Amino acid sequence: MADISAGMVKELREKTGVGMMDCKAALSATNGNMEEAVDWLRAKGLAKAAKKSTRVAAEGLVGLSVKGMTGALVEVNSETDFVARNEKFQAMVAEISKLALLANGSTESLKTMHFPGSKHAVAEYVAEMVATIGENMTVRRTAELKVTDGAIGSYIHNQIAPGMGKIGVIVALESTGDKTELAGFGRMLSMHIAATNPVALSLDAVPKDVLAREVAVLEEKNAGKPANVMEKIIASGLKSYAKETCLLEQSYVHDGSKTVAQVLEEIAKKAGAAVKLTGFVRMQLGEGIDKGSEDDFATEVAKMSGK
Repeated sequence: MADISAGMVKELREKTGVGMMDCKAALSATNGNMEEAVDWLRAKGLAKAAKKSTRVAAEGLVGLSVKGMTGALVEVNSETDFVARNEKFQAMVAEISKLALLANGSTESLKTMHFPGSKHAVAEYVAEMVATIGENMTVRRTAELKVTDGAIGSYIHNQIAPGMGKIGVIVALESTGDKTELAGFGRMLSMHIAATNPVALSLDAVPKDVLAREVAVLEEKNAGKPANVMEKIIASGLKSYAKETCLLEQSYVHDGSKTVAQVLEEIAKKAGAAVKLTGFVRMQLGEGIDKGSEDDFATEVAKMSGK
């Protein structure tokens, strides 16, 4: 059996809002597996709204660039928030963000691009900055969205410099309609996404393993029910899940009386043409790096890059 530390119990409690003793029991029952412990508590009805968001460990900035029909996000990590407020670091992130528009969403391609005003590729320039600033840093990831006609909406949350902050969002709106109307809605929708952190556009787009996990929790929670009743329970449960986590089904944060899908229809009328939301990206600083890990920053980065 895995050793259950006080830190693990505390982390599970923060994720679920459940009491310490129940958290310890869940971790013991799942051999210390944090995600399985969350599901164990949910199945017991103890964690009714367990959050799946990962803990933030790395500092740095998320950079945003939009040019024409293309938008890109990039995350550049540092060890401390102090460095994120360094003008040299911010200038570097700004240039890398612009280059990300040409990287087609490939982090490896971005790292090999020539850094403007230097004799180095991006990765080499970042390595030089480590020596200059005196703190480890890395280009962790990038993402890109394009439209053939329409607009790219965007938003930076907790902005500390133009186009740089803690959370970045881009959305792709395909439409032949009024571009000003589309751009305004795109920003508002990006703000919604920053606040609600949806899993996917719709239930059909949710990864199969994620859906399977939701179904498993519902089945365990309602074990012993007749098959026909279980089928209805699962259908109802997934419908509720979609309203909470799927963008088009979510209540619009700027007008809770409507879903995002309904607002999209209204915008189409204002823009004078059909509007299709083809994709979105929400990038949060440090997402997926465990703050409680005993590994140092360099080791975490090596793990992320597969080295």
